[in-house]
Amino acid sequence: MSGDLRIVHAQGDRVTVTDPGTGVELLAYVYRPEAAWEAPRPYIHPLRTLAGDVVTDYRPNDHRWHKGLSLTSSHLSGANLWGGNSYVHGEGYLELPERVGSMAHAGFDELSAEGGRVVIAERLTWHPHSGELWAEEARRIEVHDVDPDSGSWALTWSSAVTNRRDDPLRFGSPTTAGRELAGYTGLFWRGPRAFRDGRIIGPQGEGPGLMASQSPWLALSGEHDGTDGHATVVFAHAPENDHRGARGTHPAHWFVRNEPFAGIAPSWAFFDELELAPGDTLDRRYRVVVADGAWEREEIAGYLEAHPW
Repeated sequence: MSGDLRIVHAQGDRVTVTDPGTGVELLAYVYRPEAAWEAPRPYIHPLRTLAGDVVTDYRPNDHRWHKGLSLTSSHLSGANLWGGNSYVHGEGYLELPERVGSMAHAGFDELSAEGGRVVIAERLTWHPHSGELWAEEARRIEVHDVDPDSGSWALTWSSAVTNRRDDPLRFGSPTTAGRELAGYTGLFWRGPRAFRDGRIIGPQGEGPGLMASQSPWLALSGEHDGTDGHATVVFAHAPENDHRGARGTHPAHWFVRNEPFAGIAPSWAFFDELELAPGDTLDRRYRVVVADGAWEREEIAGYLEAHPW
């Protein structure tokens, strides 16, 4: 296993995490506000493998509001915290800047690096375009299990979003608004352009047909431009997410594409809106494994079994 990770905070801009064993900056967590039309929000980019290869994209020309790995809400009680044009049923995507909101950094409760684990604990506020306070979020990002032998490391993302309105918050997606198979919302990863046509892998199958499926994990493996080799990015639900809704939690379905771009989101609201009552909190926790190489299904399943929650 690798030694202690190194964390550097550039005030008002970003937090970076570096593995001293390889000298690779594993991630930059950027929290400075950016262009209003792109729904300002904190995000992770670049996200790198232990070999130093980047596995995120930033402001691609097809979707300028796609920024690495970030938590977003494409349809939220009539607001768009995803960025860019807004989907309106029967009219398509329209430029409606009055719908585009933001997520603002409110402060860090913890920035620490100890014992091979980094913790970034942050408070955020969620706002519609008009600026009112709609929600408060407690976010915790942990970097851990850096393992040069397997060429992998893991990131755990936890978010607790509390409704601060007097009315319910309704989380939706373009699919809840009428567009087929566009259920993106929640934690979203945009892969690099080279990962287009990459291999999508799930526990019982593979390929783009896994769109809107339900499973405890999903992965995408792609081949790099500019350097030899592949990388695999794995997303996994924490058990308490109850992604199938068996214990009454709103069910989650995978939004996944490998064309026209590579992207994964464990969607909060693929087919049906998720309603959060005033004062209630939506809690979700995910693991993202970043690995060098083209991992097979058995390798992914074995890793997750060997690294329980």
